[in-house]
Amino acid sequence: MLGHSHALSGLAAGAATLPWAPVQGTVAQVAWVSAVGGFAMLPDLDQQGTTISRMWGPLTDLPSGVVGTVARGHRWGTHDAVLGPVLFGLLALAASAAYWSTLLVLALAIGLALRALNFVIPGRAENTVIGNLVLSWGSAWLLLEHGAGPVWLPWAVALGVLAHIAGDLLTKEGVPVPLLWLLRRSRLSPIHLRTGATVEKAVLVPLFGLLTLAFLYLNTAARSALDPIVQLLALSR
Repeated sequence: MLGHSHALSGLAAGAATLPWAPVQGTVAQVAWVSAVGGFAMLPDLDQQGTTISRMWGPLTDLPSGVVGTVARGHRWGTHDAVLGPVLFGLLALAASAAYWSTLLVLALAIGLALRALNFVIPGRAENTVIGNLVLSWGSAWLLLEHGAGPVWLPWAVALGVLAHIAGDLLTKEGVPVPLLWLLRRSRLSPIHLRTGATVEKAVLVPLFGLLTLAFLYLNTAARSALDPIVQLLALSR
């Protein structure tokens, strides 16, 4: 799937799971949804030279080469529905032990989301290395300073990675058979949707966007704020 499709599916997953997410308050909820959306791009860091791996220049492209080597290539280890969420989640758990590493992980999530969703963001600052660094690190700092603590980061990472893998399962390239691919390379590809196909652009992308808005309305304070407006519109008919 395309990058923005993954990010939107992650935002939808983050918004849908807010009732069970270990977060309290509007700031933490925004951080949770944003992080899951960004981490839904994380598995594609297994391929060096891609748009996402070049997000922060050598700071992301060089680690991307390491990730790809450890994962045994693109769409293998990082796309394993068992290993991917567990290993990325454990890395986030280790990072949450310190402020600066927590800041790095959250900034990475925000940067990935900004880069993937650049088609709906005015300007091009998020597409430049410096612009993305400033926006992602600044946003991460603001969120952490206002109480979006690191306890939930591993869960957001795992959920975002699972959302990515579920999306790629729909494509003809598929995803590896969990764990068994380590013995014999084999994939799951039940649907064979072509990446960037009309179905993805015209159906899945709008669907993910609508689901995100719907779950944000149902699961946040936005519902209490918008309900009077909805009732007025209903009465005016």
